[in-house]
Parts: sequence; structure tokens; C-alpha cells
Amino acid sequence: MSTEDPQAAQDFHHQFDKVWGNPRGLLALTIVNHTTIGLRFLITGGVFFLIGGLLAMLIRTQLALPGHDLLTPEIYNQVFTMHGTIMMFLFAVPVMEGLAIYLIPKMIGARDLVFPRLSAFGYWCYLFGGIILTFSLVLEIAPASGWFMYAPLSSSVFSPGRGSDFWLLGITFVEISAVSAGVELVVSIMRTRTQRMALQHMPLFVWYILAMALMIVFGFPPLILGSILLELERAAGLPFFTVASGGDPILWQHLFWLFGHPEVYILFLPAAGIISTIIPIFCKRPIAGYRWIVLAIITTGFISFGLWVHHMFTVGIPHLAQAFFSAASMMVAIPTAIQVFAWLATIWNGRPVYEPPMLWALGFLFIFVAGGLTGVMLALVPFDWQVHDTHFVVAHFHFVLVGGMLFPLMAGIYYWLPHFSGRMVNRSRARWGFWLVFIGFNLTFIVMHVTGLLGMPRRVYTYEAGLGWDIPNLISSVGSFIMAAGVATCLLDIFLHFRFGERAKRNPWGADTLEWSTSLPPSAYNFATLPECATRHPLWDTPDLQTTIEQGHHDLATIDHGRRETWGSDPVTGKVREIVHLPGNSWLPFYGALATAGVCISLLCKFYWVALAMALVSLALLLRWSWENGAHPRAAPNAEVVEGDPPLHSRTHDGPGLWGMMVTLLANSSLFLSLLFGWFYLWTVAPAWQFPEHNPINWLALMLTGVPLTIAVIWFVGVVRRLRRELTDHLQQHLWGISALGLVHLIGLVATLSASPLTPQASAHDAVISVMLWYQLLHSGLAVILTALQALRVRKGYVGKMAPYEPVVVERWWVYTAGVFWIIYAVVIVLPPLWELA
Repeated sequence: MSTEDPQAAQDFHHQFDKVWGNPRGLLALTIVNHTTIGLRFLITGGVFFLIGGLLAMLIRTQLALPGHDLLTPEIYNQVFTMHGTIMMFLFAVPVMEGLAIYLIPKMIGARDLVFPRLSAFGYWCYLFGGIILTFSLVLEIAPASGWFMYAPLSSSVFSPGRGSDFWLLGITFVEISAVSAGVELVVSIMRTRTQRMALQHMPLFVWYILAMALMIVFGFPPLILGSILLELERAAGLPFFTVASGGDPILWQHLFWLFGHPEVYILFLPAAGIISTIIPIFCKRPIAGYRWIVLAIITTGFISFGLWVHHMFTVGIPHLAQAFFSAASMMVAIPTAIQVFAWLATIWNGRPVYEPPMLWALGFLFIFVAGGLTGVMLALVPFDWQVHDTHFVVAHFHFVLVGGMLFPLMAGIYYWLPHFSGRMVNRSRARWGFWLVFIGFNLTFIVMHVTGLLGMPRRVYTYEAGLGWDIPNLISSVGSFIMAAGVATCLLDIFLHFRFGERAKRNPWGADTLEWSTSLPPSAYNFATLPECATRHPLWDTPDLQTTIEQGHHDLATIDHGRRETWGSDPVTGKVREIVHLPGNSWLPFYGALATAGVCISLLCKFYWVALAMALVSLALLLRWSWENGAHPRAAPNAEVVEGDPPLHSRTHDGPGLWGMMVTLLANSSLFLSLLFGWFYLWTVAPAWQFPEHNPINWLALMLTGVPLTIAVIWFVGVVRRLRRELTDHLQQHLWGISALGLVHLIGLVATLSASPLTPQASAHDAVISVMLWYQLLHSGLAVILTALQALRVRKGYVGKMAPYEPVVVERWWVYTAGVFWIIYAVVIVLPPLWELA
């Protein structure tokens, strides 16, 4: 479709606005569009950054002079705990995810992310979880055990108030948001790129975000599990981290740092993606070593999961493990160095223009390289022993995270500001903000290295005069206020920018990626038509691309059917395979997150029956959300497409939902593997661990409960195979039968668990077994519910020969559930007696 006539073009875009437009007023809470959700993440993260920054200023004011009594020890512990928690969990990761949510569809030539309601749900979970967590400051009952919440300091014995509960429940709530965004981004990048955008044509920023999202999927579940186990210990007395009952507090450190060290690279990778995007633009040449950088991205993500013990060299681990993790910690410098040399080569061979984004990028290079060097120092075990728990580690941490994340983030914000606002950057104010932050940051943290080498421990609220720490601390505190002035200047600049900035022309920086082919600011649908993109530099190769997109010269230009559509493409080649129809605005994500917040608040108040009721409400809302899918009247009851176009994804066997289920199960399996890790760790390391003389679980009863589950899975797989051959006779009866078999398994599992003489409050052995079986019950119960819903949808005509997609998705859940059951049987029933025999 081509709309050369101005009036026809206006009518064409008006039709798109009717389908894709965002409502106002109270209905704005229903918006699911990625542009709005991404901006909400960015703005909310900015607010939390200011709160965390104010807490940092309180810390530096307290430490500026010896013997200072601005804060009491109790309040100081709350302040430094919340500063780290807010910066890590409520600012750094959500802001990077928000930027990715905003940019990725625009960069890959899509109209939205593949699961828009999941994005909205993730944002509301993030907002409500953040509010709950920070509200503890107002009540003066904030967590005070450090942002790492080490057991046993965070246990009910040493932290008897509700502060630790706020952290554990609030962070778990926020992590739901992070993992949902990770799933969303992985599937969107792999399955909704525009036509012919093969993997080798993706912008580097997209590669970085893909690696970040996969790391979130695998890296965040261990912390979620650890938070659940610690809260169960605090609230119900299950002794996972209590030595006397067979637990071990070091298990918490393992679970925390299984998340914590990948977290550093989860932040670094998107930041490096911003740098890899900006440097070529302001050097006027393509990035050097594209393929080497992609290889470095993949390698960094892989190696980062083998570094967690880097933080635990002083807890008494074996020397062999220390040597291995020390070597791995130094090895990760290799892929990082590849990226740094590629950036330097691009600058060397280009013609750099020192606009504000480029200044922030160069500031990042200086600070991050310095932080990386101190990281290599800390990877040496003898040196780490000397400076562990001193301000040297604090300085290194801030060099890597603030230098490695905040400076690129500011570079990206200034680079994409014209995209957000349609206005140009004020160069003078932007430079003032940069130099104040750069000077203040280095003054604060370079000196802090010296303070640490002089022996000042971290997390102390005051110190005596005459120890040699007075002047370095005063200099650091002065530097922190200079940095705060720089942040204030940047915020003022951005505020004034939206009011008084000069109007931006098309593609004002002369960029090469697709997001600059949208209008500034972009419409809700990004692209009126979706172009082909078989190049890494579409706007350099086709400068008039924005005009041809707006005039309808490309594909997927039909909108009179009222569906929100984007391409579904092959994950490797980018060849179009189907049309993905996306859900519209809805209250369900908001209500679902609100009900989940009700669960969190009820648990904090120890209203456990209310929490259970709210959990059921939340589940009902999420199931109602899944009901409006596929051929449902509010989704896509009409499957007609333009002649020559591929079918709708819900009329195929391989839509994005199948990918969403598989990536979700990867996150789920990461949590389950973390639970198995905890079981084997306590089994082999915990000093007071012991197996009971007789296994409390009846092996025969448990095996028999697995029989109907296995039959149900085999039956379901057979039904799906028939469905793929378009054989749908008695489909509803098959699904009801499978659901009934699953119910038999579920009842048997509950009976077996009830009849077992488990004492989870007295023994870590029984506590871990109980959690495993509860995990199994949850998955088996959901399998039964999802299958029953499928049977109802067959009856309604939403699933069948013409819409065979959904049972294929549910099949994966059944297979995973059965696999988990037999793994649990093996580790609980089979392996312990074999171990005893060995």
C-alpha cells in the first residue's frame, strides 16, 4: 500500500492511531504499549535513583568527620542497607530493562514487544514492590543487615523485627518484574525481527540486550529461591541456614552470589551496548570487529556464571576452589578487553565528534578500565584477604558499577533524548553536568581506595580520630557532594530540555539503526509499515527509509481488521513465518500486580489466610488474562490475512507463546537446579547434616503417584501429535481425561505428603524435602488447571483444527512437570541409600 497523497497518508495513520493509540486519564493504567512502559520504567527508576542518592549523601555526611553522630548506629545500618538495595534492585536493573523495553522493538523493526501485557504486569510489580520496600524507611523498620542480607545476621534471632521481611518479600516481588522482562526481551528479539534481519544484521545493542535477558533468566532465580528459603526460615522456622538443625548459613552466600556476580555483567552488558552504539555514530564509521564483539558478549555472559565464589574467598572454601575461581575471575577480563580495544580502534580510525553522549562514553572508558584493573587485583586470593571488607572493595564496586553502568546510561539518555522528546540536547548544560559528575566521582572513589588500603573497614558508622582516615574521608565526602551537584545539573538540564529544547530534525545524530526511522517522538505503533532490513546500517544504506515507511511502501500495511500486528520471523535468518497478533490495553496486568502486592503485604503483616486468598485472586486474574488469547473474540476471532501474507501465529504450531513457555521454563529450571544445589550442598558440606535412619517419604507411595502423571504426559504428547496432523476428533474428551489423570496424581501426592512423618521445623533434611514436594504440587496443580482450561476452550471453539497453537504450549509444562517429579524421586529416594552404601 502506498499513500503519496497527503490526505490519504493522514487517514492511513489515523486508522493506525485508532487501533494502537493510548488512552488518557484513569484508563492510562491499562496501557500495555512498550514505549509507554519503557518510559515508566525509566522515570520510576530515576525516582528510586534519587532516593538512593540521598541515602548515599547521608552516609558520606556521617563519615566525613571522625566521631560524627548525625546518624545512630541503627539508622546508619538501615541507610546503607537501603542505599545498596535501592541502587542495585530498584534502579540499575529496572532502568536498563526499561531502556531495552523502549528501544528493542524499534531497533528490530517491530511494532511492540511480543507479550505487551507481560511488560505492563512487570512494571506494576516493580512499582508496587519498590513502594513496599522503600516504605519501610518511612516506618523506620527498614532492613539493616546489608543489601546482601547474609545469614545468620538476617535471621529472626539477630534481626527480630520486620526489616528483613520487607527486603525478602519486596525483592522477590521486584524480581518477578525482572524475570518477566527477561523472558519478554529474549522472545521478542528471537521471534519478531523485521523481514530479513538475520542474526548477523542485528545492531550490537540488540546482541547485548539478548545476552543480558538470558542472564536474567538464569541468574535471578537463585536469589528468588534464597529469598523464599530465608523467609520460610524466619516465618515458619524451617532451618535451611541454621547449623544446629543441619543447615548452613554459607548456603545463603552461594545462592546470593550465584545471582550477584552475573548481576555485575547484567548491568555491564547493556551499558557496553550503549557504548558500542554511540561510538560509531560520533566517530562516523562502523564499529571495528563486529563479530569479535558478538563473540565477546557471548563469552562474557557464559564466564560470568563461574565467578560467584570470587566474593567468598575469605569464608573458608578449599584452596583448589579458590584457585579455580581466581583464574576464572581473571579470565573474564579477556572478552572485556576485546570490547575495549574495539572501541579504541573505532575512535582511532574515525573522526570523533565530542557531543555530550560521546563525553559520557569516554568518561566510562576511563573509569571502567580503572575499575577492571582493581577487579583483577581482587581476583588474587592473597590480596583479596588483605582488603576484604575494607573501603577498597567499596571503591572497586562503585568504579565497576557506577562507572560501568551510570556513565553509559547517561550517554544513552543524552543520545536518545531527541527520540524521547523530539528536541535537541543543550550542549552547554550537558557538559557542565558531565564534568561535575566525572570530577566528583573520581574524587570520591579514587581516594576511597587509599582509605581501604589504610585499613578502614566497610559498614562502620563512625571511626576515631588519629587513624589516618580523617582527611581521605573528608575528601571523599566533598567529592560526593560535587557529584551530587553534577547529577542535579543533569536533571535540571533534562527538565528544561523537554520544555525549551530546540526541535530535532529527522535522525539528528546521523545514526544508522532503525529506531531513528520512526517519528520523533515515536507513534504508539512505531512503524506504519515494516521494512526489510538485510544490513547492519539501514539508515546509512537507505537514508530515505523513514519517508518510505510513513508513505506505506513496505509490508503489513493493513489495519482495517482492528488487530495489532507485527511480523513473526525465523530466529536465525529473519525470514517471515507468521503474523503475530498482539493483545491490546487491559486492566488485567494492573489488577494482577495489585493482587500480588496484596500477597506481599499480607505476608508482611503475617495474615497468612489473607495472603492465601490474595494468591488465589492473583492466579484467577492471570488465568483470566490467558483466556483472552488466540481465537477469543477479544483477540483474533477473524483469521483472515492479506493474500500472500503468512497466517496468524495462533493458527500455527510454533508461535511466540511456545518460545515464551520454553524461556519461562528455563528460568523455572534455574530455580529448581538451585534447589538441588542447596540439597547437595547441605548434604555434603553442612557440619550437622544427617540423614534419618528411615526415609520419611514412602518410596512406593511416591512412585505410584508418578504413574498417572507419566501416563498423562504420554497421553498429552500423543494428543499434540494428532493435532499437528489436524486430527481433532474427541479432542475435548482427551483433554478432560488428561486433566482427570493429573488430578489423581495430585491427590496421591497430597496424601503421600500428609502421611509422611516430616518434621521440617526440626531438620534441614526434612525442610528441603518439603520445599521440593511443595514445588512439585504447585506445578502439578497448574498442569491440571491449564489442561482443564484447554478443554473448555475447545468447547468454546477457541482451540481446534484451525487454532491448534495452545495445547502445544501446555505440552511443554506437562513434560517439565513430569521430569521434575522423577528427578525429585531420584534425589530423595534413590540416591541417599546409594550414598550410604558408597
